[in-house]
Amino acid sequence: MKKAGKIMLIIALSFIGALFAGLLIVLANSPGKLTPLKDSQGNVIQGSISEKVWIEVNGISQGMFIRGENSQNPVILYLHGGPGTPMLQFISYLEKSERLEKYFTVCYWDQRGSGMTYSKSTDPSTMTVEQMVEDTREVTEYLKSRFGQDKIYLLGHSWGSYLGVKTIEKYPENYLAYIGIGQTSNFVESERLSYDYMLNHAKDINDKDVIEKLEKFDPHAEGFPLLQEKDHQLDYLMVRTATLNRYGIGHVHQGIPQGMTFNGMVLRTLFVFKGYTLSEKINWFLGADFSMIYLFPVLLKDNFFESSVKFEIPFYIIHGVYDYMVSYTLAKEYLDVLEAPKREFFSFDNSAHSPNLEEPEKAIQIFRKIALENSF
Repeated sequence: MKKAGKIMLIIALSFIGALFAGLLIVLANSPGKLTPLKDSQGNVIQGSISEKVWIEVNGISQGMFIRGENSQNPVILYLHGGPGTPMLQFISYLEKSERLEKYFTVCYWDQRGSGMTYSKSTDPSTMTVEQMVEDTREVTEYLKSRFGQDKIYLLGHSWGSYLGVKTIEKYPENYLAYIGIGQTSNFVESERLSYDYMLNHAKDINDKDVIEKLEKFDPHAEGFPLLQEKDHQLDYLMVRTATLNRYGIGHVHQGIPQGMTFNGMVLRTLFVFKGYTLSEKINWFLGADFSMIYLFPVLLKDNFFESSVKFEIPFYIIHGVYDYMVSYTLAKEYLDVLEAPKREFFSFDNSAHSPNLEEPEKAIQIFRKIALENSF
């Protein structure tokens, strides 16, 4: 018995030691400060910006990361998706030598209720599209003032493309152009198209597990896609997201290491990202849940084909042909019906929902083209 007790003690101490070592590694990777921008030789680029900024935005302190190789470059405000999932850690992890920050100063803002801006004291009643639009305006005014520019570019990805459209409708005077990546339009119809594709593909390849899970849900039921199975063992959105990523039609088309999920990739990139402190990394997950609860249902109540078709500034869409997280087909149809001084659709043939990360060189060329067409 004594020998067994010693063995148990050794196991327990080893487990505690491993946890402690793991915590030290996480802390070492969580200084809460961005690394400087470097050139291809590993030298810090003189005059570059790579910083973490906090400003007061409509009553609460909100955080953002600002990066750029030259402060005289035009400015892009990057509206992240989710709702509630800032992605600079993922963007910087996949970053190659050719990056957007060579030609633009880019602000990656953690929106109200998200990432490092998340706080348990945030009033849920402020988690509205109207409030988010006003927050976007305040951040825009800060960037305009700081970098001495009358107008900036607004980029919205996924949920951010919904927020971006609502912002340029109300405050077009602040922006040179709008760029939507994974542009939302009619979200419920998009989800139905996604469901049909997944189910048909699952049947084509005889993926019985996915077929069984999907057939538990009715894409034409009231409340879709916010549905749960009768015994509440399955949540449709969880099944849908896992299946999209499994089939290469979700967040990315390719690039997830074999045996790893997209969520696993996000965890890995968050683990090594130095811009967040440990508490801010925890808040990243809390904010993702918090924001989804209050903002995701908004997407289901709107149809841009009916509500948002006239714009005063140039409107561009960048979309991956394999994107079934937000419909590529509907995004093309939406651009065809909207009115804007300029409009253009860019297809990415090897991408799903994140073409700017999957085909970065092509994306950067398009951003530069847009800037040449819509300079100061």
